Amino acid sequence: MAEAVIAAKSPVALELAPGVYYWCSCGRSQQQPFCDGSHEGTEFSPLEIRVDQPKRVSLCRCKRTASPPYCDGTHKKLG
Repeated sequence: MAEAVIAAKSPVALELAPGVYYWCSCGRSQQQPFCDGSHEGTEFSPLEIRVDQPKRVSLCRCKRTASPPYCDGTHKKLG
């Protein structure tokens, strides 16, 4: 299995409004942390995030989290 590109070695904190979002799992998107279709032709697919009410989240950009799409601090262990 291919490894995702590390988009950044830090999460991004966002206030998400109700709706559906697609988190980039490949790390190639120019609209991090969200998908822009850059995964086309790879084995990666975006991860759907459904938000029912306004919610503050910390989304992973290193793409190594064990709890995608949310940051679990793994970026702190990267060289």
